[in-house]
Amino acid sequence: MDTCFSRSTKTNLVKKTAVVSEEMTSQIRLRLLPSARCLFDEPVQVKVTGLRSRQVVTMRARSTDEKGVVFSSSAIYRADGSGEVDLERDPSLSGSYVGVEPMGLLWSMRADTLHKLFSKNKVLNPHVVKFSVHELEGEGRMLAEATNERFLIGDGVSRVPVKEGSFHGVLFTPPGEGPFPAVLDMCTFMSEKRACLLANKGFVVLAVSVYNDKPENVTELHLEFFKEAVDFLQQQPKVRNKGVGILSISKAGDIALSLAAFVPGVEAVVWINGCSANAITPLYYKKSKILSPLLIDLSKAIPTESGAVIGKYCLKNPLAEENQATLVPIEKAKGHFLFVASEDDLNWDSKAHMDQVVERLKHHGKENFESVCYPGAGHLLEPPYGPHCHSSFHLFAWQLAMWGGEPRSHAAAEVHLWKKIQEFLRSHLSCETSRPTAKL
Repeated sequence: MDTCFSRSTKTNLVKKTAVVSEEMTSQIRLRLLPSARCLFDEPVQVKVTGLRSRQVVTMRARSTDEKGVVFSSSAIYRADGSGEVDLERDPSLSGSYVGVEPMGLLWSMRADTLHKLFSKNKVLNPHVVKFSVHELEGEGRMLAEATNERFLIGDGVSRVPVKEGSFHGVLFTPPGEGPFPAVLDMCTFMSEKRACLLANKGFVVLAVSVYNDKPENVTELHLEFFKEAVDFLQQQPKVRNKGVGILSISKAGDIALSLAAFVPGVEAVVWINGCSANAITPLYYKKSKILSPLLIDLSKAIPTESGAVIGKYCLKNPLAEENQATLVPIEKAKGHFLFVASEDDLNWDSKAHMDQVVERLKHHGKENFESVCYPGAGHLLEPPYGPHCHSSFHLFAWQLAMWGGEPRSHAAAEVHLWKKIQEFLRSHLSCETSRPTAKL
């Protein structure tokens, strides 16, 4: 028997269906656990409830950096029989990544255009990420959303710009009376992010940069600049231990080695994807040139289809006879070293440089070091959970450059290394009083 509906009956059915759909959507929740507010280097559990049993949905993350560039990621998930998706448990079926990756939506975020580095250096403002869940069908209607505020500075941590003598930087001090271990955080160009996050863990940290001007305008570097920074740290009232640690990456790595070799008081050095010799700019100390520069041959840059170049083999061989005056005499150092190298570093051959410094120390009978190598990681190893950058503009080469790294392997390396750095610095910069860590 055929059933006929009047126009008004059909209209009511459509309205009722829409109401039911809205009620179902209102029951869907996207939760960030244990809290939607956390520190930048802390993981969150992303969980969706209220979906249909076995419903397939798209999970998305979106954030705008300090230059106004939008970064985003997406992944397809299937809910369980109870209508739940839990990123700590469930695998992504496709999208920006596949498999079980609890923080995959964060580290896989990319800009729509190539060669963009996520810019986040204003430590007083949180890194804001919008998480959302969408229908897979049609236009991907949004079912629920949540905002994750990822803070760089914890409660009670002080940030003080410093200008003392010939150096300037930013000092981060944890809450509490201390004493705290002291760390000089050196970046090639000024960045406060890592220093601030380390201060949250109970370290007094002074952030300084190797270059405060365009590299082409800097004809020489002076070790006194960095020695003053070490001295300044040792004089801080919350620092009792005389020894200072140094955290360095890239070009800052060879400056850190030079400080350990020539300046007393350096107890521990973390060297990340650095050079075994004094790269690019001559280094002076006490009005004399102590290290000649190891130069770059840009004709050895390898072009790629993306427009960025691979500079891995551009730095000249530091072991060649004509370059002996560039090698840092690290056997003179009395402190301890943690050498870190990424095997997929496309900026320069960090693994080869690490092998060279390790062999030099062994040759001199030294055992004051440990080393770690990360397969699949690229040059820009940073604190975890930021968007991975595979290529961006290189301020030395003055062109687009490949940094390397397979995103999943690179993200895993950052998580492991961040913990390793803290353990290493604590073990060699011990203080007699326990160190509280900053929370939100």
